[in-house]
Amino acid sequence: MPAPPDFRWPNGSKFALSIVVNVEEGAEQNIRDGDKGPEPVDELSAVPKRPMRMHGNESNYQYGIKAGAPRILKLLDEHSIRATWTAAALALERAPEIARAIAARGDEVCSHGYRWAHQFWMDEAKEREFIRKAADSLEKTTGQRPVGWLSRYLHTEVTRRLLVEEGFTYHMDDYSDDFPFWETVEMADGAKRPMLMMPYALDSNDMKFWLAPSLTARDWLQYATDTFDWLADEAELDGARYMSLGLHLRIIGRPGRIGAFKGFLDHIAKRPDVWIASRREIAEAFAAAVPAPV
Repeated sequence: MPAPPDFRWPNGSKFALSIVVNVEEGAEQNIRDGDKGPEPVDELSAVPKRPMRMHGNESNYQYGIKAGAPRILKLLDEHSIRATWTAAALALERAPEIARAIAARGDEVCSHGYRWAHQFWMDEAKEREFIRKAADSLEKTTGQRPVGWLSRYLHTEVTRRLLVEEGFTYHMDDYSDDFPFWETVEMADGAKRPMLMMPYALDSNDMKFWLAPSLTARDWLQYATDTFDWLADEAELDGARYMSLGLHLRIIGRPGRIGAFKGFLDHIAKRPDVWIASRREIAEAFAAAVPAPV
């Protein structure tokens, strides 16, 4: 959906960048938490055929908390970058130091569910509880109630209605554009309510390191900077755009990959015309300039 011809972001730029840091570690599938089996090992795609705790994999996730998060936070601080942290609420309950860091930086927390868990199997009551429990928890750990939502890949036919009813204003489970847009949500009484879609991006996401083991940090950096440059140039020629870059503590936070994130931040610093903001700030700026359909 094209931007209005004269659209500009609050700093006068026609291009906005949203850096999204996912926090899932400690909220993944685990026998400890009553799940039927453990989470597959990200780096190996391996999982045992019987229900058992995988202590090695649990430590693989904890690497993101112990070592990955400090590296990411350091780079964000050095480059004065505002980020959005899509957090599984239980992960921040178990890593309060990260919740405090998010709050201290003034960054946005966006809900990634209570657990890093699929919700497609939930009935409406369970899904509402899942959404509400996540929001309550994130408000307690970070001091702010989330207004955005990102599912673990899949959501249900009623997710957006439940999000509207629970006070959320934007939804990230969309990959269809490089610019925000309004979607109409049908409520239980038949009324129509607007909800803002803030498209996410899978192609530039660092999870590609799991899916394509031969992908190097240099490859990812090249792809990320190519995406940034193309959208920045396109914004100037064809109308406003925004870019979404998704990261994970236990992926980009590895010593062989974190340099690629630094390289990306160094690269974007050469383009002072870009507006780097939280997803909430971008959503609010869009909604102020492009009112929701009546």
